[in-house]
Amino acid sequence: MPNVMETIYAKAKAAQKRIVLPEADDVRTVTAAQKIVERGLAQVILISEESKIAAAVEKSGADISGCRVVDPLTSPMREEYAKKFYELRKHKGVTEEQAHQIVADPLHFGCMMVYSDEADGQVSGATHSTADTVRPALQILKTAPDCKLVSSFFVMIVPNCEYGENGVFIYSDSGLVINPNADELAEIAIQSAKTMKTLLGYEPRVAMLCFSTKGSASDPIADKVIEATRIAKERKPDLLLDGELQGDAALVSWIGEKKAPGSPVAGRANVLIFPDLNAGNICYKLTERLAKAEAYGPVLQGLRKPVNDLSRGCDAEDIVNVAAITAVQAIED
Repeated sequence: MPNVMETIYAKAKAAQKRIVLPEADDVRTVTAAQKIVERGLAQVILISEESKIAAAVEKSGADISGCRVVDPLTSPMREEYAKKFYELRKHKGVTEEQAHQIVADPLHFGCMMVYSDEADGQVSGATHSTADTVRPALQILKTAPDCKLVSSFFVMIVPNCEYGENGVFIYSDSGLVINPNADELAEIAIQSAKTMKTLLGYEPRVAMLCFSTKGSASDPIADKVIEATRIAKERKPDLLLDGELQGDAALVSWIGEKKAPGSPVAGRANVLIFPDLNAGNICYKLTERLAKAEAYGPVLQGLRKPVNDLSRGCDAEDIVNVAAITAVQAIED
C-alpha cells in the first residue's frame, strides 16, 4: 500500500510554506506546532493572545521556539488588516469599527495574513466549528479564479485493496456541499481530479457515482449525475471521467466492462464523486470503519489559497497531517 503521507511530507518539506495555526491557546495546537517544525514540514505561525499561548505551552510542555507568535490584539498589522477587511466587506454593511473588532479574532486575522501574502495557508477547527473555519476564508480569500464553489474531499487509504490506486482514493464531496446541482457536481469532479494530480501525484480517473449505470434507471438524481458528467466532459474534454456509474462498475474491471463497455474509467476509478453529501458522508464513514481505512479530511478545495478544517476531536498528529496537506495545496501550479 502506498505511503501517501510520506509523499505529502516530502512535498511539504521541499516547499517550506508558512502555515497559520490560529488556535494557539490549545494544547494540541502548540504540540503540533513543535512537531511540524521538528519534521521540517512548514514554517509555523501561531496566533492567539500571548498569555493564552503561554498557558497552553506550560500545560503541554511544547517547545515553540521555532515558531512565529502573533497576538492579534497587539499586532501592528491589526490596523492595516482592519482597513483591508473593511474594503472587502463594506458592501455587506461592515463598518470600520466592526472591521477593527473582527480582525482581532485569530481565525480572521490568520486569513488576513494569508490574503496579504504574509502566510500561505491556515489550519483550524480543533476548537471551532466548520462554519467558523470556512466563513472567514470565504469572506476574505474567496474562491480561486477558475473555481465556482468551495467543496471538500477525503483522501481514503484502504489496506490490502486492489482497487483505485492500490487502495488510494479521493472521495468527494463527503464533508461540505449538501445537495449540489449538476453544474456544481461537475465543478466538484473537476476540482477533485486536480486534487488527485497535484496532492497525490496520480493520474485521476473520475467516476460520477449513482445508483444507475448508463441509463439503467430513470430518476431525477440519475438525471443530475448524467448532466453533471456532460458538463464536466465539456469543460475538461481531456479528463478521464465517466458516469453515471454504480460503485461496482466504477471499481471492478469485469463489472465495468459488462455494464459500461468502452468506458475509460469503469473498473479502474480512483476519484469517486458522490451525487450528494448524504451518499458521500455515509460512504466515507463506512469505508473507514468496515475496511479499516485511513481517512484524511475533510480537506477544502476551490479556495484562492488553502484553508482547512479540523475535527474538534482531533489530536496533535491530525493537525500535523492537515498542516502538511495544506502546505502542499499552497504550492503554485
